[in-house]
Amino acid sequence: MTAPGDNNTLSVVTPPTEAELNLVRAERRVSVARARLETLFDPGSFEELGAGVTHRCENFGLDKRRVPGDGVVTGVGTVDGRTVYAYCQDKTVFGGSLGEAHAMKICRLMDLALRAKKPFVAVNDSGGARIHEGVESLAGYGEIFRRNVKSSGVIPQIAVICGPCAGGAVYSPALMDFVMMVEGSSFMFLTGPKVVKTVTFEDVTTEELGGGRTHAQRTGVANILCRSDLEALEKTRKLLSYLPEHCGDAPPKWTADDHPGADDDARFCPELLEHFPESARTPYDIVTVVQSVVDRGTFFEVHSDWAKNIVVGLARLGGQPVGIVANQPAELAGCLDIDASRKAARFIRTCNAFNIPIVSLVDVPGFLPGTEQEHRGVIDHGAKMLYAYCEATVPKISVILRKAYGGAYIVMSSKHVGGDVNLAWPTAEIAVMGKKGAVEILFRKQIKGAEDPAAATQQAEDEYAERFLNPRQAASRGYIDSVIEPAETRRKLIRFLRRMEGKQELWPARRNSNMPT
Repeated sequence: MTAPGDNNTLSVVTPPTEAELNLVRAERRVSVARARLETLFDPGSFEELGAGVTHRCENFGLDKRRVPGDGVVTGVGTVDGRTVYAYCQDKTVFGGSLGEAHAMKICRLMDLALRAKKPFVAVNDSGGARIHEGVESLAGYGEIFRRNVKSSGVIPQIAVICGPCAGGAVYSPALMDFVMMVEGSSFMFLTGPKVVKTVTFEDVTTEELGGGRTHAQRTGVANILCRSDLEALEKTRKLLSYLPEHCGDAPPKWTADDHPGADDDARFCPELLEHFPESARTPYDIVTVVQSVVDRGTFFEVHSDWAKNIVVGLARLGGQPVGIVANQPAELAGCLDIDASRKAARFIRTCNAFNIPIVSLVDVPGFLPGTEQEHRGVIDHGAKMLYAYCEATVPKISVILRKAYGGAYIVMSSKHVGGDVNLAWPTAEIAVMGKKGAVEILFRKQIKGAEDPAAATQQAEDEYAERFLNPRQAASRGYIDSVIEPAETRRKLIRFLRRMEGKQELWPARRNSNMPT
């Protein structure tokens, strides 16, 4: 084919190759993967990287099926004006399976994100390892895992599961900071239902084995359960708004100039008394207390369906992102157990990694008793939460609302494990145990020998309550910094948070810490 040149002579125009035509076709095709990334990023900000990469496998006829991009779209864009690196697997190309080139694209993107110190988002929708490529696929997973670990605690890593994620692929999301799943369409498991039936003879559906609800309610693998891909991507954008770009940066604050409708820093919270029952034995929903105290509409709960006896999530106080850890009296009376300890420990360490101050709202009667908890290792798991609080060097502020008994009092960000500012409401009860259990131990002989055991028991309980079931003794020892009125909780928290800005706490140099497992 010929065409006129600039010098009015004929020049030869080389026809496009098949690979070039495939690239053009791929660019014209509107894929679900690319649409997901366009939804995640600010409009017009997405720049694709590695669009022309193809696999090099020649086994099982793959040499005749080379598709540009190799089943994964990788690139960079902005979310609320801040740079984020992300990839999305394309299920329409080789089922989104991971081969050597596919993995190479992801690894190169992860390297770029770490060098630039920018957040990284992985949208997973894959059939697993590409069997045609054998060990090269397995090697690709290993390279990704190593980069997940290298980036851990340095840049935020978020996994969004929009389809299947099976076999070795599940370990990459598990190594990341947050995992989003979509109910009814996303799945995570090491071995599928067919293998399970072959090996253990169990009949189990895909949803029961590794669906979003299973991981949100039973295993805790999923931090957030969404109803659709769109909701998952929108919540990812919201989650990123609380997180810094990297561990050396401060989380983004809101100011009145940027957000004219921002909450009033000096707002009192008289409604807290409406949520708070008079009786210490009456349950209530701690989420209503959290929502009253933090900036209105900013509480972003994490793991809301798992280990409900403790509530964790991100919020803002005076525009400052904070991590909330709160006992939930409406579930198991707010007792700590294995799952609650794991949930809180993981969240505390995530906040500490990214410079997010931790606010703890305490109403805890102790650890859940029983042989099941003891035999499943509540000692080690409870120690994880203790370890996380001790290890955290960000500002730590706690407010004891009602009960704080025994070892659970110590664990919940007390002064003894490094709490910076410890506040209490006048209703706070800080003691080794409740009055009934204490009286049975301390006054057993006196009550047994009394003419009226019931009256003696009541008198002993009143005496114990007067001496211990209040914040006075702890305040006199300096374990409580101030006893505050419930209505001024928000104002006090904001003031102390601002006074704690720039806090530094150095720890001894070490190869790595050794947290209980």
